[in-house]
Amino acid sequence: MSDIYSDRIRDVPKSFIREILKVTLDPTVISFAGGLPNRTLFPVEEIKEAANKVLEARGRDVLQYGDSEGDVRLREYIAARYREKYGLDIQVEHILVTSGSQQALDLLGKVLLNEGDRLVIEEPGYLGAIQAFSLNRVQFLPVPVSAEGMDTEKLASVISTGKPKLVYTVPNFQNPCGISYTLENRQALAKILEGTSTILIEDDPYGDLRFAGEPNPSLREYLPGNTVLLGSFSKILAPGLRLGWIAANDSLIQQLVTAKQATDLHTSNFTQSIVVQYLSDNDVKKHIADICHAYGQQCEAMLASMERHFPPGVFHTRPEGGMFLWAQLPPGIVALDLFDLAIKDKVAFVPGDPFYVRGSRHNTLRLNFSCSDAKTIEVGIERLGKSIRRMDKIGA
Repeated sequence: MSDIYSDRIRDVPKSFIREILKVTLDPTVISFAGGLPNRTLFPVEEIKEAANKVLEARGRDVLQYGDSEGDVRLREYIAARYREKYGLDIQVEHILVTSGSQQALDLLGKVLLNEGDRLVIEEPGYLGAIQAFSLNRVQFLPVPVSAEGMDTEKLASVISTGKPKLVYTVPNFQNPCGISYTLENRQALAKILEGTSTILIEDDPYGDLRFAGEPNPSLREYLPGNTVLLGSFSKILAPGLRLGWIAANDSLIQQLVTAKQATDLHTSNFTQSIVVQYLSDNDVKKHIADICHAYGQQCEAMLASMERHFPPGVFHTRPEGGMFLWAQLPPGIVALDLFDLAIKDKVAFVPGDPFYVRGSRHNTLRLNFSCSDAKTIEVGIERLGKSIRRMDKIGA
């Protein structure tokens, strides 16, 4: 029966993380694997109240079909948010509401990519983007990222020789590394792309989750004609709402709207109305500040635990926001092998392999700190530290 499936679906890797989550259903396993916001911070009562208000006031309307572009009130909020946060003048008609930012990636692939097109992706890069763009059977051009951001020397070479159609970036609290591009790195990146036809995708699902340091400008400030912005309500409200958006120029937005009509007609009219009501009735800035405070404490707890329990030779990032940090194991320790051992020790993480488009058996791993309290983090990191030490002895 395998011959009935399309060639393109055969090329798409399974979500390694989704497979890992099956293993972590055991309640005795402490999991740092999922890229999940902290459920205790979801504004359940406020969303319930908003839903009731919406149904009472406009129930029959919100349960009807809606505009493909999205609720204009929600798009007005997004446009105002860009003005306030980044000083960007994004017109309402240049914003398309999507069913999560994952759909935004899918739509961009459908509209912009042909088989064999070249696409620059961060290395390591976001697994969801690798999956989405793999459907288009593209040629990935990986460019390494460091604590400063994308390797601009490598990027310049790739742009010059590879002539990629797209560059995909997560410049704020990158998934999986948790790093943020510096001001200098953003300016250098924009200078490299200036004057080219390459489109820059600036995916920013974590930008509001800053708990340390100072924010940097959007890449769109330096490259306004070539930058597509992606955003999401998943990390600041709840991922179950499945609400994201694309901001792009008029011509591209029109093509994206057509692709969306062919995909799902429109994003849930009901869900959009609930979020509009929630945003109207509540202090969203305070809610986001509460999330940032909690995540900051959890990140510090994980970093402190790693200092206590990890052996020498393990290097890691120090995020100023977001939900993840990235660790590099001593040479000779393969993260996939460590995962098997760690599961026996009742702790889970994501090995680095699915975040790369080339090579395998890497010595890197991603840890999520947003879903566990300080006590659980301490226990889990202690277990993982013991697993690493055991692997080190096995390798020796």
